[in-house]
Amino acid sequence: MEQAKIDRINELARKHKTEGLTPEETAERHALRQEYIAGFKRSLTHHLDRVHFVDEDGNKEKLKKRGE
Repeated sequence: MEQAKIDRINELARKHKTEGLTPEETAERHALRQEYIAGFKRSLTHHLDRVHFVDEDGNKEKLKKRGE
């Protein structure tokens, strides 16, 4: 996510605390938050896909997803 969008999320959060948001700004904030969360999840999933555990014998085992 671009820094400008993150700055806009923070700007809307500050405005919400001080004077309140219009319905359009609330919708914009929600859309930006959803985009931020989706990007965060993608990044975390990518990182966890690269994690391996090494047992006592030196065998590498990939981190398993729940239910596998």
